[in-house]
Amino acid sequence: MRILFLFLLSLNFAFAQQNVSGLIVDSEGRPVQNALVQAPELALQTQSNENGEFSLSLTSAAIISVTAENFETYINEVNPGDVLTISLIAVITSVVEDDFTDTMSMITLSDDELSEDDQAADNISGLLQSSRDVFLRTAAYEFSSSFFRVRGLDSDLGAVRINGVPMNKFYNGRPQWSNWGGLNDLTRNQEFNPGIQTSDYGFGGLIGSTNINTKASSYRSGGRVTYSSSNRSYSNRVLVSYASGLDQKGWAYALAVANRWGESGYSDGTFYDAQSFMLSVEKVMEKQSLNLTVIATPNRRGKSSPNTQEVYDLMGTKYNEYWGNQDGEQRNSRVKRLDEPIIMLNHEIEFSPKTTLQTSVAYQFGELGNSRFDYPGGANPSPTYYKNLPSYYLADADGPDYAGAYLAQERLLADGQIDWNRIYDANLNTAASGLPAAYVLYEDRADDTQLTFNTSLKTFLTDQVSIVFAMTHQDMQSENFAEIQDMMGATSYLNRDSFDGYAYNLEDPDGTAGVGDRFKYNYLFDVQQTEAFLKAQFSLNRFDGYMAGSFKKTSYQREGLYRHGAYADNSFGKGKKLTFETPSGKAGLTYKLSGMHLFDANVAWVQRAPHLRNTYANSRENHYIVGELAGRDLEVEEITAYDISYILRAPKLTARLTAYHTSVTNASEISFFFAEGIGGDTSSFVQEISQNIDKEHQGIEFGFEANVLPALTIKGAASVGRHLYANNPSVYLTSDDFGYLDFGTSKMKNLRIANGPQEAYSIGFEYRENYWWFGFTTNFFNHTYVDASPINRTQNFLLDSDGLPLNDYDPELARELLQQEEFGQYMVSNLVLGKSWRINRNYLGFFFSVNNLFDEVFKSGGFEQSRNANFRELKQEFAAPKRQFGPKYWYGRGTNYFLNLYVRF
Repeated sequence: MRILFLFLLSLNFAFAQQNVSGLIVDSEGRPVQNALVQAPELALQTQSNENGEFSLSLTSAAIISVTAENFETYINEVNPGDVLTISLIAVITSVVEDDFTDTMSMITLSDDELSEDDQAADNISGLLQSSRDVFLRTAAYEFSSSFFRVRGLDSDLGAVRINGVPMNKFYNGRPQWSNWGGLNDLTRNQEFNPGIQTSDYGFGGLIGSTNINTKASSYRSGGRVTYSSSNRSYSNRVLVSYASGLDQKGWAYALAVANRWGESGYSDGTFYDAQSFMLSVEKVMEKQSLNLTVIATPNRRGKSSPNTQEVYDLMGTKYNEYWGNQDGEQRNSRVKRLDEPIIMLNHEIEFSPKTTLQTSVAYQFGELGNSRFDYPGGANPSPTYYKNLPSYYLADADGPDYAGAYLAQERLLADGQIDWNRIYDANLNTAASGLPAAYVLYEDRADDTQLTFNTSLKTFLTDQVSIVFAMTHQDMQSENFAEIQDMMGATSYLNRDSFDGYAYNLEDPDGTAGVGDRFKYNYLFDVQQTEAFLKAQFSLNRFDGYMAGSFKKTSYQREGLYRHGAYADNSFGKGKKLTFETPSGKAGLTYKLSGMHLFDANVAWVQRAPHLRNTYANSRENHYIVGELAGRDLEVEEITAYDISYILRAPKLTARLTAYHTSVTNASEISFFFAEGIGGDTSSFVQEISQNIDKEHQGIEFGFEANVLPALTIKGAASVGRHLYANNPSVYLTSDDFGYLDFGTSKMKNLRIANGPQEAYSIGFEYRENYWWFGFTTNFFNHTYVDASPINRTQNFLLDSDGLPLNDYDPELARELLQQEEFGQYMVSNLVLGKSWRINRNYLGFFFSVNNLFDEVFKSGGFEQSRNANFRELKQEFAAPKRQFGPKYWYGRGTNYFLNLYVRF
């Protein structure tokens, strides 16, 4: 009887503990490997093998979910003993998805990858375009043209790597996207970790981490030829790429060559001339591989100017003051030129199925130049110099000069561009008289040479727990100088300040310069940084989580090659070596209530060294550190951040709702401008240094995507933020004229940070069927603010030259004059259309997009001028018929298009 009882018990258990098994395939019947099969309510999970097969033990009926990259989530109820064949539906077919993603990233990056220095609003589209999260994709493709910033944060808080090598620049912390611009076919293999999360390569940022994989074996074999046409940044683009795939001997290579060009972009006079080249060669051996990547992307493009509203009203929103006709051709005086090749060697070795070591060595070198005029013996050549505008005559001390204003208006309308002939004539006249140049065209140069070493070890302690340890060391030397490009008819340039008379280099006080010579300033930066990174992560049935820590040691040292006449004792030779040690930590936890409902939370505490641009008060002239003249230390920046998300992954609906909060303390910022009314009656070119800046960013993000029909998807996104200054920072000025002036604190608390629209909404649809896709999106933007001037909100604003309050100071009027300008609401609608044809094993396709379909006119950004930094001066300016020194703005593009044609073989 006992034996029979045990037999029946075991038989009952066998029937109760039956397997659900089956096969997971794609729409063409091919097996899907590593698909995650879960029964969340029973806390069970498994993965499909290389044949797409899986097996899961169940004791009762249950809901299972099947998820795999590039496929929609499958959810269904199953019973013990079921044998299933599950056909997963691709998000869209891989070829069409690649074409769509490549084209969209090409559109967003090619337009604005070089604009960060012009618009004070760096582009985040490149950082986010690899994400599959509907909100982040919307931010990249729909919001970026309005210079929207995710969570109100700059791209220096997003980390970008190529094969694990950091690409963010030491000068401003931002990635220089144009270092690999135009190579979309070979830079689309990206791993993206959103928000605060870390990656397996490094600590990451606060708005995402991207690693671009350029290993030759990772590319699909075949080639692609692309032609693009646009009226945005360039007019034409040709890209040819080919990947061999991995051969039987373990070799693979990938190659891309591209050219982008145009005489003028959307703004007048903004030419574009960019070439791109990339080669990746890999040798795969048993359990290890070695890859060489070479990238070169020399490019030049003409910049566009911000302008006052007075100028836009007269000349239109496409107006650009930086160019003029010379010998029948457009010539731009402000050209950004970049040529910084990258050579990278990557090694990967698999010690065991659970342990992998990746090591990279990268060398980057080259030139970054930004051209402009110097006019030591001539008048300001800008056609919109304030004395050339009607507002100058309308502000005449004796009353408005309407006749003079009318003539100025007519001159601007008739010839509102740079007069190159007048500049050449002035120089020829000075040369004939034996005098040095009245005008020269020169470049501000930053020639960096950087060596980077990175190694990352990942090991699984168990199937659920892994550890990543990484070390990175970077060594950079940066040569910074001004170099003459064009003498424009002059014979020599006297290397002295034309206003104050001091020599730019006391080692050669009467030196002269010509084309190709350095002048004005000449110094080096020596930078070293070492980072150690450790992350532990786990993945269980109900919980996923991680903890990560980072320790960085950063050192800066300036070496002056000129002894500046105004700072003879503190400009030449090596300055003080600065060292910053910055620990940081992150943690995150995901709770899987079921396969459809997830809750995610992340927290970060970050310390970081100030960027180079915010470390030295005026590195072109002296060694002074920010805060040194004011008797204050330069502190590390400290950031605390957290976010909490609810994520829905239903068969026909995906959504994410996130609340976030970020606090920044001890930040520093530097501005350069010409100011009137400093210390009463003084007018000077100054460096405005703000210290101990605190900022607060909080808000919510929401995105959803609903498959209402097999071919029709409704999608939407919303971001509602409140990004403001959280305290009154300390402000002081330095200048050659007066040395140092402390203005105490600036009343910036509760003013909004100028970071693009702080509210953004998007609603649209996509229709994709039979290799056609069509989409339409409408985006609504609100709460965009002008960048407020700190000095206008210091005690200098209300004090007279004797240090006492102005006798006509009116606090109510002052508040009105200093009210931060908010730009109006606006809507932008975008349209996309594409088609791909399969011809044997080849694909032919096109993609066409129209942005700002209804030609909405809107301001995308702007900043207050600080020239009138005194109540009386500003009051007089507002009382005039037109403001002389009103804010300068950028306007967004009107209706613009992008057409992409390609052949894939």
